[in-house]
Amino acid sequence: MAEVNVWAWWQNALAGKIGPIHDGDPQQGYYRTRFKDKPWEPVAIWFEDGKWHAMRGERQVDASDIWTWCCRNPITYEAYTKGIEGAGWDDEPEAPAIGHNLPSDPFEALQIEFAAEREQAEAFLKKPITTQAEADRAAIWSKRLSTIAKKATDLHKVEKQPHLDAGRAVDDKWRALKDEPDAISKKLKRHMDAFLQEEARKERERQAAARAEADRIQREADAARVAAEKAAAKNDNTAAAADAAAEAERLSQQAAQAERDAQARNASAGRTGAKVSLRTFVFAEITDFDALLMALKDRAEIKEVVETLANRAARSGVELAGMAIRSEQRAA
Repeated sequence: MAEVNVWAWWQNALAGKIGPIHDGDPQQGYYRTRFKDKPWEPVAIWFEDGKWHAMRGERQVDASDIWTWCCRNPITYEAYTKGIEGAGWDDEPEAPAIGHNLPSDPFEALQIEFAAEREQAEAFLKKPITTQAEADRAAIWSKRLSTIAKKATDLHKVEKQPHLDAGRAVDDKWRALKDEPDAISKKLKRHMDAFLQEEARKERERQAAARAEADRIQREADAARVAAEKAAAKNDNTAAAADAAAEAERLSQQAAQAERDAQARNASAGRTGAKVSLRTFVFAEITDFDALLMALKDRAEIKEVVETLANRAARSGVELAGMAIRSEQRAA
């Protein structure tokens, strides 16, 4: 009678031929299993003295219960031995030596955990990956670090949430008292626009008339000054020369006042501390969108927006003019 190879199922599984698998039907061999996000534990299953036996790490367990949890993870005897001895696994990075006396504060504890992982990962990154085991370690490291990042995100959210809630409560309390007066204030200013614009139009007319009057008086003052200078030069009528000089001075002062009156006066309303006046606001009116877009095309902000829209179109399978859909494989 041919001898039955009790190791056949496990040997085939090591070669990549797993199955068939049945609940309550364990197969002799070496495996590993783990709880979610916990380290791997070595498993040994064997048949002896008419019954099945199993060890999970250093603990004896029921072979039927552990079977379906470990059967898809066969390992060599050498790997099992290393696992039992606490020497880790060839396909994953070593667990950082951070001990068990971590601070009670979750932020400080996570900082220590990350510091240990970062030190090993940065050393690993200095050399290229050349083996499957190294690639496996990189993948597991990536997962462990992303788990730290997720923990940090969750802890950050938990710690910040009360402050956000309190901030929202304060915002809700003050929102109406901030927004509604401001809105009415702006409406009142817009309500004055037409009046102040009309006042500004009147001021432009007044200024034009005052400018014309100032020019006329200046011409008279210039003529009077010339006449006074001529009278003084003749020196034949001292009284007439004095009268001409006085008239020239009077007209000169009148011209200076007319010049001041011709200065622009901005239309305004209110009083000091609460004055509203017309102010010039400069804005762009787009008259040719295509031409403007070409003028702005080299701006970094425009390139960023265009790239975002192009990537969105590419992911949707839409190839627009001026772009091509490309793809590359990256570790994810």
